[in-house]
Amino acid sequence: MHGLINRSFQNFISDVYGSEAWLRVAALAGVSPPEFEAMLSYDDVITSDLLKAMSSVLRRPSGDVMEDIGAYLVSHPNTEAIRRLLRFGGTTFEEFLHSLDDLPDRARMAVAELCLPAIELHAHSKGNYSLICDSPMEGFGHFMMGVLRVMADDYGALALLDLEERTQGRETVRIQLVATDFADGRSFELGAGAR
Repeated sequence: MHGLINRSFQNFISDVYGSEAWLRVAALAGVSPPEFEAMLSYDDVITSDLLKAMSSVLRRPSGDVMEDIGAYLVSHPNTEAIRRLLRFGGTTFEEFLHSLDDLPDRARMAVAELCLPAIELHAHSKGNYSLICDSPMEGFGHFMMGVLRVMADDYGALALLDLEERTQGRETVRIQLVATDFADGRSFELGAGAR
């Protein structure tokens, strides 16, 4: 697994729950020293062990933890660059949804060795979509639900999300777009720090 993934887990726990919580997670997962280098690769088992340890330390199901990590990565001030990258997907939440198919390729443009799981958006009747998440790591659908919840709020849209059970390595997020202009979205300008 790419070090950026493990490092994002570390940053999530440290930023949201504190450094003591991270040290407990690292000890439980057998990570020594308790730090990940973002540009190295690690055995997939380490990532799986990290998720189990986070679930245990936080006393929450692993799916909920993954959803929180997805929300953290697009909402925390320390990860503003990720939100900005996603906002380039379109000026509306619907345009953003249609840009998700290209997300793994855009991530590889930023970090060549980073391989995100394959995702594929299917449009059904008006306002109804399904996002297929094809990942060897269980919980990626939960992760995407966290991202989608925050991004819907970011665009000012009202979307209902539901996750289907995992089958054959696939998780499907059902998306019902109720309103595209439900609330005022967060402001977004092309240039970072633009006034």
